[in-house]
Amino acid sequence: MWRDPGTPADSYYQVRPECTDVPESKFRIKAGKTLSARKWNAAFSPDGYLDIGKTLSRIQRGGIHPSIRGEVWEFLLGCFDPKSTHEEREQIRLRRRARYVMLKDECRLMFPLIGSGKFVTAPILTEDGEPIQDPIVLQQTNLEKEPPNSSQMEKQPKILNKKEIQWKLTLHQIGLDVVRTDRTLVFYEKQENLSKLWDILAVYSWFDLDVGYCQGMSDLCSPMIMLLEDEADAFWCFERLMRRLRGNFRCTESSVGVETQLNNLASITQVVDPKLHQHLETLGGGDYLFAFRMLMVLFRREFSFGDSLYLWEMMWALEYDPDLFYMYEETESASEKVEGVKGKPKSIRQCGKFERENMRSGGKSAAAPLPISVFLVASVLKDKSDKLLTEARGLDDVVKILNDITGNIDAKKACTGAMKLHKKYLKKAKNA
Repeated sequence: MWRDPGTPADSYYQVRPECTDVPESKFRIKAGKTLSARKWNAAFSPDGYLDIGKTLSRIQRGGIHPSIRGEVWEFLLGCFDPKSTHEEREQIRLRRRARYVMLKDECRLMFPLIGSGKFVTAPILTEDGEPIQDPIVLQQTNLEKEPPNSSQMEKQPKILNKKEIQWKLTLHQIGLDVVRTDRTLVFYEKQENLSKLWDILAVYSWFDLDVGYCQGMSDLCSPMIMLLEDEADAFWCFERLMRRLRGNFRCTESSVGVETQLNNLASITQVVDPKLHQHLETLGGGDYLFAFRMLMVLFRREFSFGDSLYLWEMMWALEYDPDLFYMYEETESASEKVEGVKGKPKSIRQCGKFERENMRSGGKSAAAPLPISVFLVASVLKDKSDKLLTEARGLDDVVKILNDITGNIDAKKACTGAMKLHKKYLKKAKNA
């Protein structure tokens, strides 16, 4: 029987012709499975209420059509409540856009290059807050139109506070990462798109000073500005994603942010594949640091650009919690915590499959429920278990075997594997 192989999604994210070693997307847009624009629009009532349960099951079956990805992601990441009207969402959108403009203006006052269409890749000041008069810096910060009162500012040097120094010290690092991010895509041949990415990351690092900016954030932010035309909308979508992942980027003198998830990964592997866990410990890999990158940037390096987006939306649909919007709206900043959520008890039908399993098992009552991303890494290790056990004689071999998966994983199969491991882990943990 002939089956429709589907349309490849690569055409939506064009790769520069000279980049020939980029993995091809395995994601196929399939009629009847992929969430289409028509099905998406039909999921709303006349007032604008979204049937989130039906939408989630469609996404879990075949992902989202690239033409509507951005607007669907806003719901998956908790930017909007499915039980809101068109009018309510428009008011929220306008309020957020105004807030982003204020944040950006605040940053522009401290550093006029913000919003100028340019960005820096060289340090602009010392750790003491003294400006660096480097030729590269002077060239990069030379605006065609001087900001108001800039000559007066030069005559009366401003004494910077610690927060401002801390923020300014990250700006060139953001610039360096921006020019390296998704450089194989045609989209980033345009200077305006590079500067938009820099602006959003610079504003975010001021907005969330507790985390600031860390390498890897540009990989998470890049898809947002490709999918959402308005810069403010892209910022808030990225901010919502960071709410989930900011713990990965928080580093102290004694611990790395992603360490908690690596510990969780070790616990899961020990339960579902004790032989592999023992082997990895023997090789000195019991800390699971070889999985650091997968968790940090959500498999952006292991998949093609299009496939990584497909993987993300599958993950978010599987672990969707209808309380997300309320949890996020009740806090003013990413660092605030919410104790409890207002409103009626959520319907299990409105939750993703992964979330439903957590609810049934009581896993949600844990202080920090394990995200599906940890089970995804565990499923990759399980899949490569035989090879790791027979061929890995040191940590270099482990890294090499895992690097070989780049471009060779199927996102849907990976999510299915993660769900199976999750079920197995919950069952074994319950009986332990």
